[in-house]
Amino acid sequence: MASWFDDLEARLNQQLDAFLQANPAQQTRLEQQEARERQLQLGRTRQQLQLQAEQQRQGLLALAADIRQWQQRSTKAREAGATALAERAEAHLATLMLQGRQRWQQLSELGARFAGVDAELEQLRTAAARPPGSGLDADWAAFEAEQELQQLKRRQQR
Repeated sequence: MASWFDDLEARLNQQLDAFLQANPAQQTRLEQQEARERQLQLGRTRQQLQLQAEQQRQGLLALAADIRQWQQRSTKAREAGATALAERAEAHLATLMLQGRQRWQQLSELGARFAGVDAELEQLRTAAARPPGSGLDADWAAFEAEQELQQLKRRQQR
């Protein structure tokens, strides 16, 4: 059962659609505003991803230092004949290595998300650089007009 609010929202959306169809300039203006807002949001997301990636890199560097330290400890324990201690150090080292692989995977995923955001930003910038009315529909209308003009010229030549 639809509530009165849903009905009101549907009616308002219909009125907005009718208004925008009757006023294409307003439709264009609305689309441009939405594109600007999306660009701002993507810019913020991009900055957050950069910050997260930098934090991941710093974490990886710290983890790499821990891994080197535990490798040295394991070697030192083995050389001293403390086999049980060396085995515990190697088990800890294996845990650290697993954490490192997981962090590399997370950094890779951040990179993929960053690339996606960059690609979408570039699409928006390219679309914003095109003058209004220069999309596929406008290109198609120009093509059809050119075709009709050529047909008229051929008819006149007969």
